[in-house]
Amino acid sequence: MVVLVTGTSSGIGLAIAVQAAEAGHQVVATMRDTSRADALRAAAPDIDIRQLDVTDSDSITAAVDGVIRDYGRLDAVVNNAGAGHVGTVETDSVGNFRKVMETNFFGVVQVSKAAMPHLRASRGRLITVTSIGGVVGQPFNEAYCAAKFAVEGMMESLAPIAAAHGVSVTVVEPGAVASEFVTNVGVDVDKIFDAVGPYAPQMKSYLARTGTAFSSAQTSDEAAAVVLTTLAGERTPFRVQTSERAEQVVGLKLADLDGSAVQAMTRAWIS
Repeated sequence: MVVLVTGTSSGIGLAIAVQAAEAGHQVVATMRDTSRADALRAAAPDIDIRQLDVTDSDSITAAVDGVIRDYGRLDAVVNNAGAGHVGTVETDSVGNFRKVMETNFFGVVQVSKAAMPHLRASRGRLITVTSIGGVVGQPFNEAYCAAKFAVEGMMESLAPIAAAHGVSVTVVEPGAVASEFVTNVGVDVDKIFDAVGPYAPQMKSYLARTGTAFSSAQTSDEAAAVVLTTLAGERTPFRVQTSERAEQVVGLKLADLDGSAVQAMTRAWIS
């Protein structure tokens, strides 16, 4: 199986690429900056690493066309590239919201659009790593959750259309994962309380709760293993969680018709 994975310089993406290669797939591991590929090369010396910036349509076209030129087919795409962001709408900038959407939503749109003709030809698989933040809105994650909600809405809408042409669509929803993604959010703890102004007390509670959650988080390898199971399965569900905690949170939301249960949970995170 020829598999293209985005965002493989670290974290879940790196683990997915390594595990897929170890499983015998022909992996094309992509990242925005290939100078950050040392960890991936060390883990999988023979892996095919290529440049792909999900915010650059020319980069996406070049990468997908290169896969078809060199391998003659594309059997699966794993949309994994993404970036976190912390802030709240009153004190954050609209520009930050747009930037988060560009990477986390439009990046997925562009890669999926480029891949779909080839996935139709191979009757392949489109797998997107989202988040429980694509199901449950989380305090101080308005921009990030908005993007992930958008991804889930897009993929849920696309799934039956793609299935009619033999392409399976799956979203994989991790909860807390101990990876560089948390570092890449770019939170400067010394400055963030000033940035959120009147919301500083709630931000302090949120950061304390988040630190506790990530101290007991699953590993990138554990989350990636769920993606690999999905990639290899004969029947692929639309929605998959990577941990018991993620199952609990997503299950709470999907059964919460009036939103009260989720609001009780997330209010506790900032109180």
